[in-house]
Formats: sequence, C-alpha cells, structure tokens
Amino acid sequence: MSSPTEHGNLPEVIFLVEEAPEGGFTARALGESIFTEANGLADLHDKVRDAVHCHFEEGNVPKVIRLHFVREEVISPSGFRGMSPVAISRRLSPISATG
Repeated sequence: MSSPTEHGNLPEVIFLVEEAPEGGFTARALGESIFTEANGLADLHDKVRDAVHCHFEEGNVPKVIRLHFVREEVISPSGFRGMSPVAISRRLSPISATG
C-alpha cells in the first residue's frame, strides 16, 4: 500500500458516506486509508477535514474533499406501495362468521 507522501498533490479525495446503524454517519475514503465517523453533518465535515489533514503531509493535501452519500433501501419486488405484503395479507384474511 502506498504512503501519503507518495501521492504528490492529489486534486481531490472522495469519501463514501453512509448512515451508521446506531445513528450518525461513517465516512471512508476511496483509495486511501482514511475512516471517520460523526453524529451529524456539521460534525462529519469537521472530522473529515481533520482526518484528511492528518493523513496527508502539509503541501500534499487535496484541493477538494468530495463526500458521496450512499443510502441503502430495501423494497418489495411485488410492487405494493406503502404497505408490506404481510400487512395486506392480514387484511385480506377471511373473517369468521361466528365471531
């Protein structure tokens, strides 16, 4: 793996940002060994800047830090909107005439 001193002056560093399961955000640089996490967006900006400045030597810090936000979402392949198939099947289950 290359060291930060071998990079020269990169034009930008890109971070993949995801929502953390326990809340907040995680940010991982692509192509660099940089990782940080934060509770909110303003905190994330500060922590990413700090991590970049710690990783690169003075004079080799990229001119741009790009944050690429990724959100994973799971949807039903059946096309139901607003209701899960389980909720719909319960609504359509037969009602006993005897109560």
